[in-house]
Order: sequence, then structure tokens, then C-alpha cells
Amino acid sequence: MSDHARYATESPSGNRSDLKTLRSLVPYLWSYRGRVILALSALVLAKMAMVAVPLVLKQIVDGLDSSQHEQLILPVVFLVLYGVLRLSGSLFGEIRDAVFARVRHGAMRSMSHRVVSHLHELSLRYHLERKTGAITRDLERGTRSVSSLLNYMVFSILPILVEVGLIAVILLSQYNPWYAVVTFVTVAIYIATTMVITEWRMKYRITMNQADSKASSQAVDSLINYETVKYFGNEAYEMQRYDDTLQVWEDAAVKSQTSLSALNVGQGAIIATGVTLIMFMASQGVVDGEMSMGDLVLVNAFMIQMFIPLNFLGIVYSQLKHALSDMDRMFTLIEEQPEIRDIKNAPTLQVSKGTLRFEHVDFHYHPDRTILHGIDFEIPAGKKVAIVGPSGAGKSTLARLIFRFYDVSGGRVLIDSQDIREVSQQSLRAHIGIVPQDTVLFNDSIAHNIGYARPDSSAAEITRAARLAHIHDFILSLPDGYDTVVGERGLKLSGGEKQRVAIARAILKNPRIMIFDEATSSLDSRSEQAILEAMREVATDHTTLVIAHRLSTIADADNILVMEEGRIIESGNHNTLIQQGGLYKHMWELQQEEEQALELVSSD
Repeated sequence: MSDHARYATESPSGNRSDLKTLRSLVPYLWSYRGRVILALSALVLAKMAMVAVPLVLKQIVDGLDSSQHEQLILPVVFLVLYGVLRLSGSLFGEIRDAVFARVRHGAMRSMSHRVVSHLHELSLRYHLERKTGAITRDLERGTRSVSSLLNYMVFSILPILVEVGLIAVILLSQYNPWYAVVTFVTVAIYIATTMVITEWRMKYRITMNQADSKASSQAVDSLINYETVKYFGNEAYEMQRYDDTLQVWEDAAVKSQTSLSALNVGQGAIIATGVTLIMFMASQGVVDGEMSMGDLVLVNAFMIQMFIPLNFLGIVYSQLKHALSDMDRMFTLIEEQPEIRDIKNAPTLQVSKGTLRFEHVDFHYHPDRTILHGIDFEIPAGKKVAIVGPSGAGKSTLARLIFRFYDVSGGRVLIDSQDIREVSQQSLRAHIGIVPQDTVLFNDSIAHNIGYARPDSSAAEITRAARLAHIHDFILSLPDGYDTVVGERGLKLSGGEKQRVAIARAILKNPRIMIFDEATSSLDSRSEQAILEAMREVATDHTTLVIAHRLSTIADADNILVMEEGRIIESGNHNTLIQQGGLYKHMWELQQEEEQALELVSSD
């Protein structure tokens, strides 16, 4: 399969018709319907004024034609009218542009807001599989295409149709019907040729869009993973992948442009043939005395006035199809359905105590591979329960189920006896705070990242949260203090610093239920002890779930659950589990040996 064919088959454009895409745009214009009607009225008035110009020009020429008058009379009235009509055409055109500006930019704003809002509504599974660079490029092109489409429709397509219609009425009412016939046939052949060839050329545009999105995705991925690229010295490899995709884009772009040039030549030939026939007929009419010189000028002016904008119809139609193609990809994003939905009229979660319960929970990401098997436990209000176990045991999956990023495959997750699937997601997440293992920060100030938990929080509240998270002194040591920008994904901070920002953020949110997902995994022993103390303070009077790798961090938990291969195989407090002599004791002894070995190495 060729690159063009492969990219074309990947395009979602085949899943939607242009008419469906246009229908999808209507709701975004409906709120501006008054302005649309006013703009279209100004458009018609502008075209009426411009079509009337040749009629006045005919009167001026006939008035000055010495062959019809013994004494020349200056047609002052028609000259003034000629100027007024020219001015009116320009004036109404500008009124149309000014009135329609709000429609065009308002639709772009509404569309951008709708797409980004919808992307936030989509479930975690979609975002884990997405290609950020491709999506951002599709969004950029799609919103830009809304403006382009409206421009082409209101400023190019409709004016041409109105002008052709007005000219046709004049030609049919005042001249030999053959003038209208030749004009209509020329226009029909021109439009048909343009549409057929442009449809054929669209495969190159589809390939360009696909390659452009893929190249953008590759560039963004390689920059986000800058350190990984450097670790393996794969700069040349990344650039080769990027260049291969750009090569596909370049080939498609060249073919698109050369085919456009061929189309333009064909269109020029059709217009030249039609205009020449009209001029032959008009000249013969003057020779035969059936038409005046003014009539010849009128017909010629009509042809020029109509065919000059028509000459750009091919470009306009091509760009219109390109805009529809770009919009199609954006509407395809909007049609992506969220995996997790609220039930109809979902009530707000009512939290009084904050008791969290997993009731015989099964879960799988894919039906052929079950992750959790019959998980059953309860965290009483104000208590601290820890989850430990080897990697891949399903520990972090529990946190995702509590946040309802996924729905359980069997059983229930309850908060104060309320099934979390039967309450609104917004209210559910408002009562839960988390310090994740991999903290990702916004490319903004430290104050913004901490305050993100509660955007209306004061500077004093942010500072208090930072103190409790033992990061306040570090922040003050930075040149810009709380205004320090942390870089994309927080790359300017160390792993431990990012986690302490995350802890401060969770403290500021002050939810009823707290989840610590290996929150101290990136900290050294000294920092870990400080954070553990902060976590103990935060956990006071909170229902707390701690997912841990280092067992020393959860020895004080009220209950410890040991997971293996998606099942809870042991439970009890630290001393009880040590006495049982099972997996927990084995893990504890291994970690104690590792810590002793590290102490020996550091002492040397």
C-alpha cells in the first residue's frame, strides 16, 4: 500500500459526509442568527449595487455615443449614480464584514471551548491512548477551518451565486436568450469541472492532514521525552522518523499544488471560451443594429464582473473542501463517546463520615485479562489502611476505581453506603484528594500548582499548605519564590520536590478521603521522614488509603492489606502480619536487608 493510500485509509473523513459536517456546524451559528440575516441582507444589497453599475455604465456610454445624438449631452445624473452605486457596493460589503465578524469569531470560540471541554469529559482510557500532538494539531486546524468555511461561504460562494442570479435575470429580460444560455452553460461546465477535479485532488489533502498530524505528534513526543532521547542517543533516529513523515507530507503537498495548477489552466480555458463567444454575439448584435455600444459595454462588464470572481471558484471550492476535511476531524473528536458517564439526574455524593468500602470488586481493562478478583475491604471513617504488594498486583488500580476513572466489572465501591456509580463524578472527586506516584505539574508558578486544588484560595492558605508539606523553605530559597515557574510537566523540580508540591496541593484541598499512591517513592530517607510526619498530620480525622512500596512508611497503619495477582491474600496490622510469616514478612525482611546494605555502603 502506498503512503498516500495508507494515510487516506486512516482518515476519518470517509466516515462523515460534507453535509453532515455542515449540519454539525449549525448549532454554533444559531445563537448568531440575527447577525447572519443582517450580514446576508448587506451582501444582497452590495451585489445589487455592483450589478447595477454596468446598467448605469450603459446609459453613460449611450449618452455619449455621437452616432445616436447630434449634440453630446453630459449624463451628469448617471455619472453621479455610477459613483453612488460604487460607494454603496463597497459600503454594504464592509457592513457585511463588520456584522459577520462576531459570528465568525464567536463560532470559533464556541467550537474551541466545546472540543476542549469534551476532551476533558472523555475517560482515562482514551487519554492513555491519545496522541497529544495529533489532537492539538487537529484542534488547531479544525477551529481555524470554521473561520475559513464561513469566510468562503459568506464572502465568496454566496456573492457569486447572488451575482450570477441577478445577471441572469437581466440578460433573460433584456437580451436574446442565447446570452443567458451561453453564460449558464459556461458556468455549469466550469462548476462541474471544478467539483470533479477537486474531489479527485482531496486524497492529497487527506494525506497531508494525516502526515501533518503524525509529524506534530512525533515532534511533541520526542520533546516531552527529551531526557529519554538523550539517554539513548537517539536524536538522529527521532529526526529520521520525523523527516520520513514530513517526506510524505511534502510529496502530497507538491501533488496537491501541481494538480491545482492544472485545474486553474482548465478553468481559464472554459472562461476564455465562454467570454469569447459572448463577445462575438454582442459585437454581431452591434453590427446588425440590434444592440447599442452601451449594450456591448454592459454585456462585457457583466461577463468580467461575473467571471473574475468565478475564476477563483476553483480555489475557493478547494479550500472549502479542505476546511470541511479539517472540521471533519474535529467533529470526529467531539463524537468520541465518554466511557464513564453519570446516570441521568445523578445526585450529589453526600459525605458525612467518609467510610470507604470495596464490596466484592472485580475489574478488568480487557475481558481476557482480569486485574482484580473479589476485592473486599473497608476503611472506616478516620482510619488509615495501607495496600502493599509486588508490582503488578493491582494496587494503583484501586485508586483509579475510587476516582471512577474506570467502572468496576463486578461488585461495588461505596462511600458512606452510596454506590459511586450512582452519584455525579464531579461531587465524587470533590471529596477525594490524591498524592500520585508520578506527579505532573502545570508549566506555571509553584503558587499556581499548589493553589490548583482550590483556585479561590488565598496566598496565606497556599503558604500554610506548603509549610505542612515541608516545602516552604525550599520555595523561599528560589530566586522567584512562589512565582517560580516549574517548567513543562514540572521538569525544573526534582521528583521529591514535585511530590511535596503534590502533598501541599492535597493538603489545601482538604478532602474527606485521602489517597497516597507511593507518595514518598522519590524521596530520600530524611525527606521521607518529614513527609511521613506531614502525611500523619494530614491523615488525622481523614479516611486514608496508602498505597506503598516501602513497608516502613505504613507500619503505623490501622490495617494493612497485602495484594498479589489482583487478590488480597493477607490483612492485619504490622505486628499481626509479621507473626503470620507470609508474604508481608518476606517483603519486610528483604527491605530491611536492602536498607542495611545501603547503610553499610554509605558508611564506607
